[in-house]
Amino acid sequence: MQPVEIKDIKNDDFEIWLPLWKSYQRFYEVDIPDSVTHKTWIRFLDPLEPIHAALAMVDGQAVGLVHFIYHRSTWATSDDCYLQDLFVAADGRGNGVGRALIEHVYANAKSRGVSRVYWLTHEYNHNARQLYDRIANRSGFIHYQKLFT
Repeated sequence: MQPVEIKDIKNDDFEIWLPLWKSYQRFYEVDIPDSVTHKTWIRFLDPLEPIHAALAMVDGQAVGLVHFIYHRSTWATSDDCYLQDLFVAADGRGNGVGRALIEHVYANAKSRGVSRVYWLTHEYNHNARQLYDRIANRSGFIHYQKLFT
């Protein structure tokens, strides 16, 4: 596999980002409305928003994405970084793409003086968890949620 280049998204990247975003949704068996997708894209491009996105490029092709959000913490004076979405296309898996995307977030967070980067994954996501167990520590917390429609 060719070297992985990680690049922050730009306005004209929508057409290469969208298929990865749709594949990510299929992986997690969710269907995010187009209106939310378009609003999210606009937020990525707004420098006043705390939400960011990057693409993994291999030989000129987008093979992965990462979305991350900075937010305040009650446990530290610095912000935290929530790595909300990480996806690597099937042909990019096992080649360091996921690690490169996470390390991009780590470097970005470190440059901002962030106290921690954290994320969630589904328990059935065994392949990704093998990587996560090598590059981060499990917190031991159990995730709860209440959805409002």
